[in-house]
Amino acid sequence: MSFKLTEEQLMIQSMAREFARKHVAKNADKADKEKYFPIENFKMMGELGLMGMMVPPEYGGGGADMMGYILALSEIAYSCAATAVVMSVHNSIVCESILNFGNEDQKQKFLPLLSGAQIIGAFALTEPHAGSDPVAQSTSAVKEGKFYVINGNKRFITSGKNGGLVIVTAKTSPEDKHKGISAFIVEKGTPGLEVGNIENKMGLCGSDTSDLLFDNCKVPVENLLGNEGDGFKIAMTCLDCGRIGIAAQSVGVAQAALDAAIEYSKQREQFGRKISKFQGLRWMIADMATELEAAKQLMYSAVTMKERGEKYTKQASMAKLYASEMVNRVTAKAIQIHGGYGFSKEYPVERYYRDARVFTIYEGTSEIQRIVISNSVLQDKRAL
Repeated sequence: MSFKLTEEQLMIQSMAREFARKHVAKNADKADKEKYFPIENFKMMGELGLMGMMVPPEYGGGGADMMGYILALSEIAYSCAATAVVMSVHNSIVCESILNFGNEDQKQKFLPLLSGAQIIGAFALTEPHAGSDPVAQSTSAVKEGKFYVINGNKRFITSGKNGGLVIVTAKTSPEDKHKGISAFIVEKGTPGLEVGNIENKMGLCGSDTSDLLFDNCKVPVENLLGNEGDGFKIAMTCLDCGRIGIAAQSVGVAQAALDAAIEYSKQREQFGRKISKFQGLRWMIADMATELEAAKQLMYSAVTMKERGEKYTKQASMAKLYASEMVNRVTAKAIQIHGGYGFSKEYPVERYYRDARVFTIYEGTSEIQRIVISNSVLQDKRAL
């Protein structure tokens, strides 16, 4: 399958690249070392239309297609993976959930705020004892008059601290298993919602990851997203889109690592010549470039199927699985090419390596992706 980018998509890619290299990159090291949330990045990104890229213009968004979005996301990830993960959750999951499942009042109220980055969106599905198995979640939502009262704890929530809005899943009918899970839009400052533990992470240090605690949190009934029982469907649908977003992040970080390795190999001399002249190293770079290109093609395939309105769950999982594992291999090789300097914080490749490590874990581990793919290929469900 051949993927020819349109003029508009190329313009979006060029704009995002110029912005990321000029503005986002200069904050990346500070964000990593100081665990600094680069709010100024998101304000500028809101002004450029990067925080509501696929939201229609009537709701304040950029109206871009999915291909334009993943091209822009890859460029942001190239310069700062921590900024990219916030952008990804905000666009791929939060904006898409409200756009696809929200009513008109919810779209009018929340999408302009999200698109302009006046608020950052978060998504709360995972719990301390319910990660890969979201049906096992215990957070509950009980309807009392004009409110739903939510109780429970959520874990590993991207932008949990800095988010101004969170889509949270909770059980409204526990006896109905996955069909008893509903989704709610909860605004920051709602009584009963508190930020809990903030994770001290290996990578993506410029994005906050926290627990969210719901203690008799009263959410207006009009903030129910979709219908009661739609929560699992909403989560799985938007995670498909989010997994393509992780593939895009992986591609961006891998490209940065490859470029850094190429540049270093052309400068570093050993045994009287540039190390780029050694066959063993040239083959490493060849493998890195080939794997990166393969990941791009899987990503483009999933995007194309989504834009044609076809079922793309398997392709999204394939793109996420391959790209996330690819970037871990590519960043490791980039460090190896740098030698001892690669282990030093003087060079950015060690940050690329740390940032990439979580890509095989969040929004469905590599093992979960293999379950999704094998279920589709074998056309049955695995035995529990």
